[in-house]
Amino acid sequence: MNPLQTTKMTNFRWMICAMLFFATTVNYMDRQVLSLTWKDFIAPEFHWTDADYGTITSVFSILYAVFCLFAGKFIDWMGTKKGYLWAIFIWSLGACLHAFCGWVTMQVEGIDSVAALKAVEAGSMTALSIATVSVYLFLFCRAVLALGESGNFPAAIKVTAEYFPKKDRAFATSIFNAGASVGALAAPISIPPLAEAFGWEMAFIIIGALGFVWMALWVFIYDKPNKSKHVNAAELTYINQDVETDQDPKDANDEGKQMSYAKAFTYKQTWSFIVGKFMTDGVWWFYLFWAPAYFSDQFHYKTSSGMGQLLIFTLYAIVTIVSIFGGYLPKLFVEKRGMNPYAGRMLAMLIFAFFPLFALFAQPLAMWQESPIDPAWWPAIIIGLAGAGHQAWSANIFSTVGDMFPKAAIATITGIGAMAGGIGSMLINKGSGNLFTYAENMGSQFTFMGYEGKPAAYMIVFCFCAVAYLIGWVIMKSLVPKYKPIVVED
Repeated sequence: MNPLQTTKMTNFRWMICAMLFFATTVNYMDRQVLSLTWKDFIAPEFHWTDADYGTITSVFSILYAVFCLFAGKFIDWMGTKKGYLWAIFIWSLGACLHAFCGWVTMQVEGIDSVAALKAVEAGSMTALSIATVSVYLFLFCRAVLALGESGNFPAAIKVTAEYFPKKDRAFATSIFNAGASVGALAAPISIPPLAEAFGWEMAFIIIGALGFVWMALWVFIYDKPNKSKHVNAAELTYINQDVETDQDPKDANDEGKQMSYAKAFTYKQTWSFIVGKFMTDGVWWFYLFWAPAYFSDQFHYKTSSGMGQLLIFTLYAIVTIVSIFGGYLPKLFVEKRGMNPYAGRMLAMLIFAFFPLFALFAQPLAMWQESPIDPAWWPAIIIGLAGAGHQAWSANIFSTVGDMFPKAAIATITGIGAMAGGIGSMLINKGSGNLFTYAENMGSQFTFMGYEGKPAAYMIVFCFCAVAYLIGWVIMKSLVPKYKPIVVED
């Protein structure tokens, strides 16, 4: 009898998955501090408009996109242990630096108190100067944050490929990717109360410090499966099961030859991933960055209010609960219907591409005068379902990289796709900020589908969010109609 069959398999891979989950949770909480404090706490001090906030989010997005291109290659070169440590150190530092923007602004402007900042006449040259200085300071901090955060997903996807066989990767990815939803879920019930009690500056510092705690754990917990004292032979055999079925079997611990950027862009599989991320990442980031402002603008529920926190919490609770099954669906297709992992993933992605269509009903129901419940609940529920569709889609699209690319190229390709997603996010966030400011200034003169002013502008963006996934899926399927793994020639 094979001795491995009598040895109980360890499950340390799930401990690693839990670490990826907590890193992603911290990642999204750090990203959310600004979106949950700018409207009610920061904007009154610095006289920001929607366009100012749109500029900050769009610049963050484009910088994140550029950094992602190099972060993936950095992770492949540095390795997942050291590379991840550097990434989370930089983004945690960037998160904490936001807290000093107010103090520096007052020093530059020669203003000695927050009350004096707020008291400056709106629309005056002094108010414009305060807004300009503070925006540039926040841009610097967002740049540091973007530099660090760009390493999270390339590192996490590479770790997942190291610790999980192909059939389990989407499920593992859906679990750690749920950290994005949990981070967004925890943010509205923790960040506004922190800002209310201790000031918005301390909210950035307290949340930012969580990353340093994670770093201390990662140093002692992580090692590659074949070197980890926590992984026994039975679990290592389970992790490496794809070695026996791949077209070019090699030692599972040998990542093989590195892939250059020039070579990566010659594959249709790379372009398929690029298109999928470009079309859809911006939708998620729009919900993440603008949902709190939407509930404040549309229904006058501040993020610091009980109702405002409950709406955001409900939205992301739906995202978290529903999306976790997104990674399990292709596993069922593989095990129950005998599909290859890529085919099962693409079928699951098609199913989840229909979820964002719910966004078409967010604004109509928000304006429903005879609603039996507070109309604000309708967009909270609907955006939650649309966001759940995104997170389920995201878990699967990330796993397509591990399906078709060798391990040595996974972080590089993930970084390229994340760059495309960042560009898409920059376009939608900058466009939305300008659109909302323009619509607010135009008032009833700005119309779309029977809506006026800002509600009309939100309806325009919701329409794009609704159809982006189906468009992305069709292009992806056209580029890579069936499973075709890539082998890098020596």
